[in-house]
Amino acid sequence: MKRAKSKPASAPARVDSKRDLADLQRSVWQLVSTPLTAKNRMKPRVHDGRKTTKVVGEIIKPNDRLTSLERLEIYNRMYWFRVLDSLYEDCPGLRAVLGDRKFIKMAEAYMVKYPSRSHTLRNLPDRLARFILEEPKWTRPHTALCHDLMRFEWAQVEVYDGATLPLFTPDQLVGANVAKLRLALQPYLQLLEVGYPVDDFLIHIKKREALLRGDTSNAPTGVRSERQKKVKLPKPERCHVAVHRHEGKIYFKRLDPAAGKILLAIRAGKPLGAALAAGLPSGKRATSEDLAQQVQTWFRTWMQLGWFCRRE
Repeated sequence: MKRAKSKPASAPARVDSKRDLADLQRSVWQLVSTPLTAKNRMKPRVHDGRKTTKVVGEIIKPNDRLTSLERLEIYNRMYWFRVLDSLYEDCPGLRAVLGDRKFIKMAEAYMVKYPSRSHTLRNLPDRLARFILEEPKWTRPHTALCHDLMRFEWAQVEVYDGATLPLFTPDQLVGANVAKLRLALQPYLQLLEVGYPVDDFLIHIKKREALLRGDTSNAPTGVRSERQKKVKLPKPERCHVAVHRHEGKIYFKRLDPAAGKILLAIRAGKPLGAALAAGLPSGKRATSEDLAQQVQTWFRTWMQLGWFCRRE
């Protein structure tokens, strides 16, 4: 596995300034974030060819039980075990498609190209969908499905702790020109247009994993049967999906294509009249009354779910 090129950091002989401290921190970070060997040990050489033992010896002192290398190796292993474990838990759908071994290899390559830049593991997969498109070799022949799944799985992270703004209420319509009205959607609401039914697939995967853990069934026969089955991948199907939050729980809601386009247009800042024009189905024989009733039903549901907020 090739590591992304970066300028080698040199540890200062002494730390007498903030700059020296920053240099030391960069040196330690480069060592800690270096991928492990196949046997989960520190690599014998750092990315610029120097011996790891020599580089580590310039930074870390040995103690009466561990060498300098052994002391830093603890953190090197902790880092990789923790980030890979976090990605493993955050991406059940992606993992189901690739299989555990292939998923871990892809995750390692991702973390080499896009090391963690946040204080929280919450943000760890934020660039994984981009990585899948940039380096499709890790997900072939299911790159399109994996990309949709990663977008969908990341959307759930965004929904979980996304902001909630004051609700839009009907009394704000008083005196307003409805056609020119600009609505706003809750920041946590995620709207996706995908090429696969990733919502149904992920629900199936989560139920399957719960069964294998014994969370939903005590039937040994059922568990053995599930272990032997290969995951059936979904067939391509264009879908609009909303990922939202209600009473602290995450839900998926499949949207009519027209409804999805209307919501996307509203999010883009278009006035209500233009948003409706962008989303109403074309080429269908339906009376204006039918369409009006359908749109009213959608908006009533969205209002009940609290998707609209006051425009700032």
